[in-house]
Amino acid sequence: MAITTAKRPADLYECRKDEFLVSTDRSRLDLNLIHHFLTDCYWARGIPKKTVARSIEHSLCFGMYNADKQAGFARIISDYATYAYLRDVFVLEPYRGQGLGKWMMQCIMAHPRLQGLRRWSLLTRDAHRLYAHFGFTPLKAPERYMEIHNPTVYSPIAVQE
Repeated sequence: MAITTAKRPADLYECRKDEFLVSTDRSRLDLNLIHHFLTDCYWARGIPKKTVARSIEHSLCFGMYNADKQAGFARIISDYATYAYLRDVFVLEPYRGQGLGKWMMQCIMAHPRLQGLRRWSLLTRDAHRLYAHFGFTPLKAPERYMEIHNPTVYSPIAVQE
């Protein structure tokens, strides 16, 4: 299953730190690795590979690499004018504890297309301290937010892959 690459050189954004790279080049993303991580994590358990591929295709994706080996991932869903939703952020276990998650977030927050947005949001169960460094706070008025949540959408009965 192929992942579409950036269409124009202007779409490419990269940050470097020592031997690490954060890049928006979709051709570098390891779909199998991303799917494997997401299908086992609490927020996307059982997600089909086709769904992961489609989500990558329609998002601004950030891969983090150590040489050519993928070490982390995050994606943004945005209109690039008013709002950005941060999703699927992870750093693989061997790379944790080195400040790389914080650095990847610095790269994401500095992306030129994500400047001047009025609102950002994300959902997290366990990384509040990380995101607080970047200005994220609990919802000021949670009673104003609504959602449709279908926790069984990835179940084998709901998805025929």
